[in-house]
Amino acid sequence: MSKSKTNNSTGNQETPISKSNPAKAGSPDNQLTSFEKAMKLFHKREFQPALPLFDQASKGSDVSIAHAAQLHARMCRQRLEKDSPQLKTSEDNYAYGLALANRRELTGAEQYLNRALQLAPRADHILYTLALVKGLQGDVAAAAGFLSRAIEIQPANRSTARTDPDFRELLHHQPIRELVF
Repeated sequence: MSKSKTNNSTGNQETPISKSNPAKAGSPDNQLTSFEKAMKLFHKREFQPALPLFDQASKGSDVSIAHAAQLHARMCRQRLEKDSPQLKTSEDNYAYGLALANRRELTGAEQYLNRALQLAPRADHILYTLALVKGLQGDVAAAAGFLSRAIEIQPANRSTARTDPDFRELLHHQPIRELVF
């Protein structure tokens, strides 16, 4: 069995970062960008979406950023374990998701509301709340889809959305407007 040269400058596929392509995962620019995005999420207490960004930043070439990213990733994991309630029923998941939505922790709210919807696929109040969360996240098309299903199951949701202060901004968007008026 012959050994191949690893220092060969052509065809070396084991080198994770190519000098000709600095935008790869371990580049300093990408590492810093990932870390900055993760920190913004961390300060908003959105630990779940921050975690993969910290993990990515911890693999970069800048040792100080990598170390800080590892520490923050560990803090995210600890807070997610501590903050993660053991919810079993659709209503438990809905109530927790609603509480997160009220605090404008939209990523977490969406996660728990989706779990609630899996357990109770025809629960109009869950669909209605998901419509609101998706709208607040800026995904008007998804918001309209959830609201449409909520209205189909319970037509009273149409007038509720019309007068709901949380829906006020969403009523300016054509797909939502068509459903409600």
